[in-house]
Amino acid sequence: MADRPSARLLVVEDESTLGATLVERLTRSGFDVVWARSVAGATEELARRTFDLALLDVGLPDGSGFLLAETIRKQAVGMAIIFLTAMGDPQHRILGLELGAEDYVVKPFNYQELVLRIENGLRRARFCGSGLNRMQVGRARVNFGSFSAEVDGQATSLSQRETALLKLLVENRGSVVSRDQILDEVWSRDEYPTPRTVDNFILKLRRLVETDPETPTVIRSVRGVGYQLNPESCREL
Repeated sequence: MADRPSARLLVVEDESTLGATLVERLTRSGFDVVWARSVAGATEELARRTFDLALLDVGLPDGSGFLLAETIRKQAVGMAIIFLTAMGDPQHRILGLELGAEDYVVKPFNYQELVLRIENGLRRARFCGSGLNRMQVGRARVNFGSFSAEVDGQATSLSQRETALLKLLVENRGSVVSRDQILDEVWSRDEYPTPRTVDNFILKLRRLVETDPETPTVIRSVRGVGYQLNPESCREL
């Protein structure tokens, strides 16, 4: 895919055999790969250069991949994050996604599936960084390029997927965007999403842009079809 030649990945994995295997196979797939074995090592690499995507283990010898993800979200908001970990219980998955990760992959994993998930994260980053830049959407001032929003003077980070979904609605404001269209453009079929997944992300966006999320006027539901962004609720900044 077109993503591969220029995409720089940070692999944070303390297990030597798996780390070396990931570096070898991802490099052969065309990615520019840097390997860190700890939180401290990853922090040094992040200060030294920019990355398009971080592949993070959770259990690291000097700290948690979750805390590292929080640092990345503050310092490199446009970088995609995928957790690659043995911690597969629902609570850990939910925490990872709440921290803004694009995906959560549990070991053991299929390599080709991992590559597809990496490419999907890179594709969303490219989509979010193009076209629209700053918009007022409901009560939020959204910066699509920096994956961030400001509400009542309070800044918040958005994940790539949240940004991509909101951008899709804004670009089609006034028109109904079906759940199938959202699944095709914000997710991809190989990620096994469901219409319920879309609904959950819409709830997150409503908490951001609506004055009263329980009675939405910015992102309207169209029963049985999808969602529609009220064109009167947004303007370019």
